[in-house]
Amino acid sequence: MPVTGAALTTALAEGGATLPAGCVLVTLAERSDVSERVERFGSSVWPDFMLSDVVSDRYWHRLAADFPSYQLALLDPDGAVLAVARSAPLTWDGTSADLPRGWDRQVERSFDELERGIAPNTLGAIMIVTDPARRGDRLGGLMVQAMQADARLHGLHALIACVRPTLLEHYPLAPIAEYARWTRDDGLPFDPWIRLHVRLGGRLERPEPRSMLVTGSVDEWEAWTGMAFPVTGQYVVPGACAPVDIDRDADVGTYNDPNIWIIHDLT
Repeated sequence: MPVTGAALTTALAEGGATLPAGCVLVTLAERSDVSERVERFGSSVWPDFMLSDVVSDRYWHRLAADFPSYQLALLDPDGAVLAVARSAPLTWDGTSADLPRGWDRQVERSFDELERGIAPNTLGAIMIVTDPARRGDRLGGLMVQAMQADARLHGLHALIACVRPTLLEHYPLAPIAEYARWTRDDGLPFDPWIRLHVRLGGRLERPEPRSMLVTGSVDEWEAWTGMAFPVTGQYVVPGACAPVDIDRDADVGTYNDPNIWIIHDLT
């Protein structure tokens, strides 16, 4: 039987986490009617170029159909989407070496193993988005905990997340391996999204400087960013966590989104 939002809500409560008053947590397995709203909501916060990831273009439309009970939505009393958590199961042997080479390879592994009939043992986080108007309501942490509960209820042993740090776009010249080690005076990670995962039991595992690949023509990059790229070279663009490589002769811009692997052991 697919895991339900009610079962997830019960599991969250048993762990001391509660939903905002009047809100409900649902999966797309039980509420396929909210799928379109979930898709619109999930794409609303990203820079335009991030919606052109090569692997995402190939597989994203299959998430709701192939893994519906791993697609979660938090709805307010009027049915509006407040947060979404997207994930897909895969196999992982527990070693750093066996982690996929970034977000793209993680998604590819999930669908490849599904097609080959391989039973998963791990849940791979794909995306969490929360309503910017509800910043401060701790919805991000709630959805991480919902993913953890979803993994446990499916009998999976770990939640792995190739995390895109929240503030790295303000420091795009900092290598991800260095940025991930930045800390505050209290010793906790500098980046708030990394810090949240650590507070919820996650551990930093391995940087992925080339986690997601976005390519496009020079015209596409100029449309995505509102910038001009008059010569070949590297450019810092709004919303990017690393420079974009523009090759005018080849008429191509290439961007590799840097992430950091964070592991949640659920055993």
